[in-house]
Amino acid sequence: MAVELCLLLLLFCGSTVSEVQPIYRPPPGTLDFGFVPTKMYDTGAYHEPGPIGILFKIVHAFLYLVQPNSFPQDLIRKLAQQKFGNTQGDYQKPENVVLTLQVIYYEIGFIVSAALGVLFIVLLPLVGLCFCMCRCCDNCGGEMHQRQKKNADCQRSCFATFLFVASLIIRQVVGVLCAYAANQHLTNQVRGAKKLVNSNFKDLKIFLNDTPAQIDYLVSQYNTTKDKALSDLNNVGPLLGVRVQEQLGKEVRPALDAALTMAGAIRETKEALENVSVSVEVLQEGTERLHANLSDVKMHLNNTLSDAACSAAQAASTCNIIRNSLNQLNINANFSGLPGVSSQLAKINDVLKIDLSSLVQKGYAAFNDTPDLVVNQTRNILSDIKNVLESIGANISTFAKALPVQKVLADLTVYLTQSEAYVQDYFPLVEQYDFYRWLGCLILCCMVVLILVFYYLGLLCGTCGYDKHASPTTRGCISNTGGNFLMAGVGFSFLFSWVLMVVVVLTFVTGGNVEKLVCEPFEDKTLFKVLDTPYLLNQHWRNYLSGILFKNPNINLTFEKVYSDCKENKGIYTSLHLEHLFNINEFLNISMYTEDVALKIEHIQINLSKIILLDEMGKENLLNFSSSGIEGINFAAYLTEINKSVTKVDLLSFANDLEARADQLPKGALENALKGHANNIRMIHNQQVVPLEQAMSTLNQSIRLLKRTSSELMVKVKNVISAVNAAQLLINNNASLVIVQETKKYMDTIVGYFEQYVEWVKESIAMEVAACKPIANVIDTAVDIFLCSYITDSVNTFWFGLGGSSIFLIPAIIFAVKLSKYYRRMDTEDVYDDTENGNNGYHKEHFYGVHNPVFTR
Repeated sequence: MAVELCLLLLLFCGSTVSEVQPIYRPPPGTLDFGFVPTKMYDTGAYHEPGPIGILFKIVHAFLYLVQPNSFPQDLIRKLAQQKFGNTQGDYQKPENVVLTLQVIYYEIGFIVSAALGVLFIVLLPLVGLCFCMCRCCDNCGGEMHQRQKKNADCQRSCFATFLFVASLIIRQVVGVLCAYAANQHLTNQVRGAKKLVNSNFKDLKIFLNDTPAQIDYLVSQYNTTKDKALSDLNNVGPLLGVRVQEQLGKEVRPALDAALTMAGAIRETKEALENVSVSVEVLQEGTERLHANLSDVKMHLNNTLSDAACSAAQAASTCNIIRNSLNQLNINANFSGLPGVSSQLAKINDVLKIDLSSLVQKGYAAFNDTPDLVVNQTRNILSDIKNVLESIGANISTFAKALPVQKVLADLTVYLTQSEAYVQDYFPLVEQYDFYRWLGCLILCCMVVLILVFYYLGLLCGTCGYDKHASPTTRGCISNTGGNFLMAGVGFSFLFSWVLMVVVVLTFVTGGNVEKLVCEPFEDKTLFKVLDTPYLLNQHWRNYLSGILFKNPNINLTFEKVYSDCKENKGIYTSLHLEHLFNINEFLNISMYTEDVALKIEHIQINLSKIILLDEMGKENLLNFSSSGIEGINFAAYLTEINKSVTKVDLLSFANDLEARADQLPKGALENALKGHANNIRMIHNQQVVPLEQAMSTLNQSIRLLKRTSSELMVKVKNVISAVNAAQLLINNNASLVIVQETKKYMDTIVGYFEQYVEWVKESIAMEVAACKPIANVIDTAVDIFLCSYITDSVNTFWFGLGGSSIFLIPAIIFAVKLSKYYRRMDTEDVYDDTENGNNGYHKEHFYGVHNPVFTR
């Protein structure tokens, strides 16, 4: 049955596992496969004994005192591996003798304790028989005569106290209550075990019923992988085309940008040449007009300074100074000799007849169509890849349906149902037998209780009916009844105690050894280590479990590892190493399909030769621009004149100075005339010099721009054309390398989805699919709970209480016999002596010649 279960789980696990190793770097985006549908198991394989657990711990401590040795792993192995013969000589072999001595040494605590119990069983009935015969001969307190002693009251009180304490210990501390609690606990657990058994069966059904749904879920999640792969295939343009475009764009875009920049430079050159031409014309006309106006100003100033007023002593000096400064009123820059730029402007206009920017934009547009080219040229190959993906999904579904999972699961479910019905049918019988056991243990407890009842009644009646003033022959009926109860308790103690001890010895040896040899080593997994010993259970098999399951004892499969994995709720495929029984790749090898996908992707051929970045017309246009002659402009001549001021002197300063000097002259016509000339100079500056300065600024900017543009213009143009040619060469000839690299990355991304699916399936099978927690729960329920917690702990506590009661019956017998002498009515008594001994004494027998049959000790 176990092999069939393993084979079943192996089959459905095999439908989803592949051994494909990841080949992609870096890993693609993580796919979300969701969670494998699982249900929670109900069984809690843990037992909390409650208050009686304190008694269990006490018993465990007692067993540790009896047997402090650790679990004898080596001894158990030797005993299991040792093959004893049928002849007497085989038992006398040295190795067998050594093993026997080792067993005796390990069991010495139990042997000694059991020997003491056997001694109790044998001796106590003999002692009781001898005691009975002795009393029949009027010995051992059998003669109904009591000799009075001075400390009689003290002895009676001590005997009563000791008997009460012994009875109390028998009943409460280690006695009947302990045994009864253990007996009742076992019965209660047996009655409640049905729920735990049903829970285990329910978990096993969940284990079987949920497995097909988990398989279906694993198979269905292939669609997640396929859909993601199809999505990437449908977006081959944005994914592969854009990647190719980005890689090529590292050289193509800078080349096109340089060409576009050069087109802008052509337009700027034209504007600069136009500005130069206009500005030179303006400056030439303006300087001529300015020169004429300044000449008029000088002439009028000379006429004014020739006035008789300047001959006066007060004005002569000032007029001379003004007259000497008139030479400064003249133009400084001469633009009439500057060369023209009309020929360069004409050539640039010819260059601009072709729109270079438009040609470059066409190159951009053609390059930006790379994703569309990739889509168009890979349409047939991608269609084949999609067909492969569909075939993988179809094969997975077909294989999953071909597996006999449902049939095997149905058979296992029927077997499980029959087993559950068998348990349900026989559970009432178990409860009935447990009732018989409970009744038998209760009878044993009642034997002790009966003895205790006699002792308590004897103590009660004897204490209450005792009259210290009464003589032994005149004691009351209640007191005498108390003594009789005590002797009845003694009699029943002799009758029942050996029976109790027989039960105690048998349960002690059995329960104690089960606790030390099964329960404790099971708890610390030492028992599994022994079972996993090579060649232990089969002298030809190294590993017994793998030999049973796989017929291959060399596979490293141990009981401890299987139990631990199931305890951690791992999948049974991982726990039992079922890969050794079922070769998954023979039925479903996803690597075969991924290789087919990878091969088809590698065959993708993308031709980008139709992309034209810049045609010959554009290149010729650039060359024409480089030969436009702007580098032949006499920039030095222009800059020389530009750097000069328009006039030799600042007219505003000259006017201000002229007005200041006029103020130094006497008031009159000369002063007013000079001030009028100053205002006239200011007007010439504002109306003529300022526009000329603005034209010079424009000319300065344009000339400097042309100088920068013309600097190594031929080299710059050739560099642009070389960059465009190199980019075009990359697209036409060397793009295949870039395409191969990006196609490889694209392929790794697609294949990576399948490998993610495979890894997810492996992990799910290892940890979630057919999680074997119920198997560990069944083992824990059978061993840890039923055998150890329910039965062994209860049995051990029962014999511990019953054994303690039996042991304390011995002192109780002694104290009861001693005490009964003080309660029972005697046949003869000592003579009472009122004067000598007081009212509590008796006459000494020799005074009256009365014979005293009581032996004085």
